Amino acid sequence: MMQNLFHTLLRGLVVLLVPIAGWQATVTLSGIPQYILPGPILVAQSLWDNAGLLWQNALWSAGNLGLGLLAGIILGIETALMLALSPRARWLLRPMLVIAQAVPVFALAPVITLWLGYGMPSKIVTIALVTYFPITSALFDRLVALPAGLVDLSQLSGGNPCRELLFLRLPHAVPGLLSGLRLAVVYGPLAVLIGEWVGSSQGLGHLMLMSNGRGQTALMFAALLVLAFLSLCLWLAVEALSRWATRLLLCG
Repeated sequence: MMQNLFHTLLRGLVVLLVPIAGWQATVTLSGIPQYILPGPILVAQSLWDNAGLLWQNALWSAGNLGLGLLAGIILGIETALMLALSPRARWLLRPMLVIAQAVPVFALAPVITLWLGYGMPSKIVTIALVTYFPITSALFDRLVALPAGLVDLSQLSGGNPCRELLFLRLPHAVPGLLSGLRLAVVYGPLAVLIGEWVGSSQGLGHLMLMSNGRGQTALMFAALLVLAFLSLCLWLAVEALSRWATRLLLCG
């Protein structure tokens, strides 16, 4: 087990260091001005020098991201369950969801900011909308894709729709929910940037805009790296949840 852990860490280190080395070589050999593409050493120095500023803005962005993801996940699960239980809800809501998905949520970010202001509410709503649709769609598709044999078994045992949903459809739909979560944690950080670019007084997206305007390209890259680190942490959390859910279902 220790040997496998060592190989995993070594592979991760190689995957990390090779692009960084290529980045530094490109900057050094090409002579690209630092205000266009700073090298990784300069970005690392900016990370160190501006740690407090980056931390403060990262907390703001992480708070928006966490609350927006939570809202999107809860609303997505509730909508998928309602659609699975009610044919009338499917008849009414599915066309609306299809039309809503055809409208880029990012195009609505200025309108949302106009309505809700430059604070947290507009960012949370933007993130929730971006993450809501993939979770709803992925979970609903799995909820209604229950194998015919299990449906027949439920009907023969006299199970009502709610019990069938709870004990058969939901366990079967866990992979769909996890797929939706994987998409959500990819889209969520992008929604954070869009919301903060449209209008915000703090956050990593705001810091990137201010850094770009002042010619502080290294700080802009540093803020981008911090946001990428947040995204990686979210992705690892979803992967850990996926492994835990898989073991739980197999044991069950």
